[in-house]
Amino acid sequence: MPSWQARFLNRFVRLYVRRRDWGNAEALAHRARRLLGMPRVLQRLALLGLQHERVVDGGVRGEWLSVPQPAPGVLLYIHGGGYVSCSSATHRSITTSLARRIGCRVFSADYRTAPEARFPAALDDVLAAYRWLTTQEEPGTRVAVAGESAGGGLVLALALHARDNGWPAPACLVALSPWTDLAGTGASLRANEGRCAMFYPENMPAFASVYLGGASADDPRASPLYADLRGLPPVLLQVGSTELLLDDAVRVHERIVAGGGWSRLTMYADVAHGWQLLSPFVPEARDAVREVAGFVRLHLGRTIGVGDS
Repeated sequence: MPSWQARFLNRFVRLYVRRRDWGNAEALAHRARRLLGMPRVLQRLALLGLQHERVVDGGVRGEWLSVPQPAPGVLLYIHGGGYVSCSSATHRSITTSLARRIGCRVFSADYRTAPEARFPAALDDVLAAYRWLTTQEEPGTRVAVAGESAGGGLVLALALHARDNGWPAPACLVALSPWTDLAGTGASLRANEGRCAMFYPENMPAFASVYLGGASADDPRASPLYADLRGLPPVLLQVGSTELLLDDAVRVHERIVAGGGWSRLTMYADVAHGWQLLSPFVPEARDAVREVAGFVRLHLGRTIGVGDS
């Protein structure tokens, strides 16, 4: 059974966030920017006890978060928001929690959002941030990559680009309720209709069309489910059992494993999409962040080969 906090979160999201019609592209983006992410007062409170530095370096934007004496290694975090909303600041609930639990420096990247900047602008910005990190850091520094929702899809797209272009591979990948199929072919889109606290099935093509702007929904750069998923670093996937995006995570996990890669899929019962952002208030969020932190610590500390567990 989900905790009472998770049940309360589900009710709140159903009442205040979920809607069948988000409007046209501009209205959809406006509503998402108003409803998603943590309030500004909590954004500031989340920084207590951490070192914080805003970064604007050419096309790279974001913020460094760190405990006073960080351990070696870096975590690059990529926020979600349906490709239309949110920022490094709106996601400090999870990035600051990870900075504290892992004890390494966290770079939370910003990227351009639609409809002002459509596909592949978000991916281009994330790739620039990763390339910047791998060139700015000391040689041999391990860089893990994590993100949720749209950010989870960008995590996988980044790793595929790094693999195909001879870039240094991330130490590991963490994709939380990742949006990996913008074409919307997963069976859970219908199976979990009415059970998902955050979205209706018709919301997914609406958000996708705002981002894609006419580009193909099965382009692997937008929908990494359609890519060759062999040769990726170790992957941790988390997803809720009642999410519309359940199959976006399940199918990626199955294809990685079928291709000889290493993937762990953890399913949480009846939690709202993006529940990890409610750490430390929701027990399932604390558990999820604890699992992510342990996974990242492990892979920042050593090189793991395909087939290791």
